[in-house]
Amino acid sequence: MRMVSRFNVKSGASDLWEYIREPRPYRWTFLFMSFALTFGLLWSFMQESVFVPPDKPRVVFISTFAEGRSDEEIRRTNLENQKRKDAREAELAKLREKKVDAYKALGRATGVDVDSMAAQAKVDNAREAAAAEARQKELYQASRTVGDKPE
Repeated sequence: MRMVSRFNVKSGASDLWEYIREPRPYRWTFLFMSFALTFGLLWSFMQESVFVPPDKPRVVFISTFAEGRSDEEIRRTNLENQKRKDAREAELAKLREKKVDAYKALGRATGVDVDSMAAQAKVDNAREAAAAEARQKELYQASRTVGDKPE
C-alpha cells in the first residue's frame, strides 16, 4: 500500500472547502479566529530576542573624610568613636540590667524562684559561650600561626 494513495491533498482541500461553504452561524468568525491564533502563535515563536549584556558598573568612591588626613587625626577620630561606642554599650548594659531586675521582681511577686533560674541561665550561657569559642577556633584557627603545632 502506497503512502500517496492514502493521503490525497486534493480531496482533503475540497472537503474543507465544502465544509466552509455550508451555512453555519459564526463560521467566518471561527475561521478568522483559528487563522489568527495559528499565525499569532507562529509569529510569537519566530521573533528573535537578543539579550545585550549589561554595561560594566562604574565604581564611584565616596569619602566623608578630608583628603590628606594625618595619622594623628585618624587616631584621634578612632579614639572618639571608640569612646562613643563604649558609652553606648554601657548605657545598653544598664538598660538590660534594669530589665532583668524588673523581670526578677515580677518573678518574685508571682512566686517563681528567680535565683535558681538566674544561676541555671548563667551556667547555660557559659556553656554556650565556650561551645561558640571552640567552634570559632576550629573554623578559623585564629590562635595558630604557620609554625605552630595543632593542640
